[in-house]
Amino acid sequence: MANAAEHSGAHGHAGVTSAGGQAGGPSGAASAAGAEARLTAVRLLLWVLAGVLALRQAAAVLRAPSGPWTPGSLYAPYDPHGLYIPHALQDPDRFPGTPFAALVLKPFLGLAPPPSLGVLWTCASLLTVAAVGLVAARGLPDPVPRRTALLAAPVLVGLMLVSLPVREAAAGGRGAVLVLPALPVLLVLLALFRVPSDRPAGFLVGLAAALQPALLLFAPLLWRTGRRPAAGAAAATFAAATALSWAALPRDSWAYWAHHLAGTGLGGAPDSLANQSVHGALLRLGLSGPGEFVLYAVLAAAIVWAGLRRGVRYARDGQVLLAAAVTGCVAVAVAPTGWRHQLLWVLLAVAGRVGARAADRRVWPVAVVLAVTLPSSVLLPNLAALAPVRDNVLLLAALAAACAVPFLPRSSPYWRTPVPTEYGRPAAARWSRIPLLPLWRRVLTRPNLLLELLLIRVGYSVYSHIRAAAPASRSLAEENGGQIHAVERALGIDIEHAVNQAVVATPWLEGFFNFYYTSFHFVVPLSILGVLYWRRPADYRWARASLGLATVLALAGFWLYPLAPPRLMPGMGFVDTVHGPQDLANPQYGAMTAISNQYAAMPSLHFGWSLWCGIVVVVLAPKAWQKLLGALHPLITVCAIVATANHWVLDAVGGAAVVGAGFGLVHVLSGPRWLQVRLPAQGSPPGGGGAEPAAGAGTRASARS
Repeated sequence: MANAAEHSGAHGHAGVTSAGGQAGGPSGAASAAGAEARLTAVRLLLWVLAGVLALRQAAAVLRAPSGPWTPGSLYAPYDPHGLYIPHALQDPDRFPGTPFAALVLKPFLGLAPPPSLGVLWTCASLLTVAAVGLVAARGLPDPVPRRTALLAAPVLVGLMLVSLPVREAAAGGRGAVLVLPALPVLLVLLALFRVPSDRPAGFLVGLAAALQPALLLFAPLLWRTGRRPAAGAAAATFAAATALSWAALPRDSWAYWAHHLAGTGLGGAPDSLANQSVHGALLRLGLSGPGEFVLYAVLAAAIVWAGLRRGVRYARDGQVLLAAAVTGCVAVAVAPTGWRHQLLWVLLAVAGRVGARAADRRVWPVAVVLAVTLPSSVLLPNLAALAPVRDNVLLLAALAAACAVPFLPRSSPYWRTPVPTEYGRPAAARWSRIPLLPLWRRVLTRPNLLLELLLIRVGYSVYSHIRAAAPASRSLAEENGGQIHAVERALGIDIEHAVNQAVVATPWLEGFFNFYYTSFHFVVPLSILGVLYWRRPADYRWARASLGLATVLALAGFWLYPLAPPRLMPGMGFVDTVHGPQDLANPQYGAMTAISNQYAAMPSLHFGWSLWCGIVVVVLAPKAWQKLLGALHPLITVCAIVATANHWVLDAVGGAAVVGAGFGLVHVLSGPRWLQVRLPAQGSPPGGGGAEPAAGAGTRASARS
């Protein structure tokens, strides 16, 4: 760690490696030049995307309402309830920073008129966030593949701009508040990677700790890794800055350090969801008083002990960025208040590598990116049992990075060369004119369970939001409903009213169809996916991909053709057996609109998903009675959707069409379900070519675990 700043070359890395060896001859040179051109184009596109995201965040900050500015005095007269800045820095709440941060910000309040000052604060905030991404990208441990070295900076800057810490600060119009958490991160990273001398580096760490006191934990990290002059300079700088703030703002300093215990409660309630610290989590669990304080102290001490040990180990291993991320996560977790906008450290933990298999390498980065960029309501369903996890997603991610995730050391044989993924070669029965994209190569091994659960949950949440946002014009939906009914009448398949009335007249049949309609829509597909994941991993990917593509295609139908189901068609006499009688004069239809978009009916995914279940079971089930159950499920489902007046018959036809298209697209993109199993040839490098069919040329084998 002592020479971390010396490891960066002109482009940020001394150990940049090429993606592959140099090919000989003019054709090899042309191929390398083409690859370099494509890489440059991708890098430029990513930087353009990062710029667009920056402009979006700037617009969000500048659109936020702000009160009158007070350039004269940053702090109001001493308030025994804590620090308070009336409408300063576009934040009507009490100032959450340290008194030293107030001293730093106060001179800038009179530099320009309020509107111009808001623009300056916003630009400074976004530039600070971008600088954090640039410095962090250049701190990746060597050796770094050339593609990673070129693309890491724009990718990391873009992720930071869409992260919850930056978005929430922008949504609240907190331009200056955003500078405060990003600036300490930048100072620490500069000290570790760009400043070679110990004392100047320690000075920067001390300034960061003066702005965010918990970052003083970097001083023992420096001490334990051999940079004792830097650790001493950091402690001395922090003490001097704190003493200066006491001299300049004695009452506010007393309020911050003594009354509020290092800022607890400033900027928000300690038990609010914004406080993603151990103390905040304990308060949300209902603990309080001396017992909560003792438990908090014990947990904080354990987290500091475990986290600093890991940080020192990774720093000595040459993974300085990971060591900084681990220590920063510890600091935010054990601080009395760890606000969401201070959790940029969690995103930096993507620098660590986890897992011996190549297929597992994506799990930790994907989990971190999802936790830092998506609301917890998207990651986890709204169940009371999951509330403690859902309310503390960012804290749990920080604790996992600090104390739990087994990051690989650089000495591990899997650091550079993980266990390669096994692929099956598709049989010849596919369209040869359409290339087989690497993304769609059929993997023979079982995917990572955590990654699958995250992607399924996030995918369904995105689907639900898009479905809910689809056009829901009542007049258009009823007009389309009339068209569907007219087409069915012309075809002689308008059986919905007769079936609905017959079921209503038979109470036990009505109860059965209501139960089937509401109970098996999710249970059966998830159960089939679970069985395939455990027993047939290659077939699991085939089935999952076809279901996902069918669902995406259905979203297009919801947007292009909003359709009123029979139960919402006025004057046609249908009975809503599931939700009960509806007042069709009320355009909101009571509480039903809170459940989902009522006009997202064409195609019917109730039938489409059941048909997918039936096809998968009939194709893969080994026993005849299992195939029979699989075939009965879509038949009962189509009866249920018609009997309950939730869909027209043609909606089921649309559902069958998107499911068929889903299976067809998977066939085109990845080949048929039956694969030729590829085994590595003896003497070939891991993950290389030269594989041969397991059972001889032309032999087809079902890929199973």
